[in-house]
Amino acid sequence: MNIHPIKAFSDNYIWVIEEGTEAVVVDPGEAEGVMDYLKEQQLHLTAILLTHNHEDHIGGVKKMVAKYPDTPIYGPKETEPLADRIVQEGESFRLLSQTFQVIKTGGHTHGHISFLMGEEAIFCGDALFSAGCGRVFTGDYQAQYDALQKFKRLDDEIQVYAAHEYTQTNLRFAHSMQPSNKSVSEALDQANDLRAKEEPTLPSTIGREKKINLFLQAESLEAFVELRKARDDF
Repeated sequence: MNIHPIKAFSDNYIWVIEEGTEAVVVDPGEAEGVMDYLKEQQLHLTAILLTHNHEDHIGGVKKMVAKYPDTPIYGPKETEPLADRIVQEGESFRLLSQTFQVIKTGGHTHGHISFLMGEEAIFCGDALFSAGCGRVFTGDYQAQYDALQKFKRLDDEIQVYAAHEYTQTNLRFAHSMQPSNKSVSEALDQANDLRAKEEPTLPSTIGREKKINLFLQAESLEAFVELRKARDDF
């Protein structure tokens, strides 16, 4: 099993999950880079997974399906009519010899979902970032807070595949809030080193996020709302 990032736009990652000659693509906001990679690696597109309906996550779907017709597309109801296999929390399905569990992680959008692949990885779109979480465009802070509690209950070893390279900014914000937090300071140094070499800071792990992600550490809805609004203005 290999999980490969394809850069898109200024800071998106489109994740390609590979097993043998089969591939599953997560949140293809644009098509060209993904299709070039599939061709170069001689991979067969098995399925597309969508976490939510924002254009930078779904914008490449139509072009990909035109090239790879009959590709099943899994997503929440808000991704209709692109998604032909609507899934919701509690459901699971098999791809690439792996079981994918669907977790509702709303807040960023009302219907946002994340895909937990076995006990190895979670593809969380814009619900969870390294050292951060998505903006609450819905205004439903309770939903986003509840999503964070779900992430916290996952095993520490699970790898976190978020959809944006926001780690440096999130850690700078965390450092501004907790300048004496050694875990945050060390993580910021590591992120700066990786980005200087143009390498991704992802994936992270749930265990790592528990140490450096202030949003996961928020102990109440009120504390989370205060923190999220501070981050919005950072």
